[in-house]
Amino acid sequence: MRRAVVIAQREFSSLFRVPVGWVVISLYLFMTGVLFVGLIAKPGSIATMSTLFSVSAWLLLPIAPAISMRLFAEETRLGTIEPLMTCPVSDVSVVLGKFLGACAFLVAMFAPTGLYVAILHVISNPAPDPGPIIAGYASVVLLGMFYISLGMLVSSLTSNQTLAYLGALLTLLLILIATETLSNMDLVTDQVKQILYALSIPARLRDFADGLIDTTHIVFFCSVTVLMLVLTTLSLESRRWR
Repeated sequence: MRRAVVIAQREFSSLFRVPVGWVVISLYLFMTGVLFVGLIAKPGSIATMSTLFSVSAWLLLPIAPAISMRLFAEETRLGTIEPLMTCPVSDVSVVLGKFLGACAFLVAMFAPTGLYVAILHVISNPAPDPGPIIAGYASVVLLGMFYISLGMLVSSLTSNQTLAYLGALLTLLLILIATETLSNMDLVTDQVKQILYALSIPARLRDFADGLIDTTHIVFFCSVTVLMLVLTTLSLESRRWR
């Protein structure tokens, strides 16, 4: 576990030393800022951040792959993945360390949005209910963990950062469209609609945004995240046999 923490610290700091890290933070804060001003901070509107949280699946769509694309693809391109694999560090520690580092960066990116909460408390009377806000932030973190883990899996399969980015982006986009759009189409049977809705990420985020912390949603995000991390570990282990 100690080695995983060391790797996490290295990945976290490295994301602040490359331009893409600051571009990602700037882009996310710009998008959320525009959304906050345009849809949330209107005079006379109800003080809530539910809109911001409910569309997080789409806001993070171009962001998370940009964070995860370099985690393994860049190491493979530079040839630094081989020394890392030959060190007395388990594949699990490598995957877990990189995952924790990327997630820590994601949380750091979310932190400035706390200013929006402070603004709502100043301009609103009564103050906004903290329940939906806490649930909303929990949903964004859980969503980001899944997005990062899927991006790591794609990054472990290529040495090209662009391919890693596009692969993760298109995969996530396909998941969102398949579960959200197809579940509302008349061409799909009711049984299939129920399955797609159960897998719908935006539907789960809307529940969180309304202040509903459902353990099934938490289990869902944690399960798919662990699955992606396991597959990433298996992808790394396969390198030893090439």
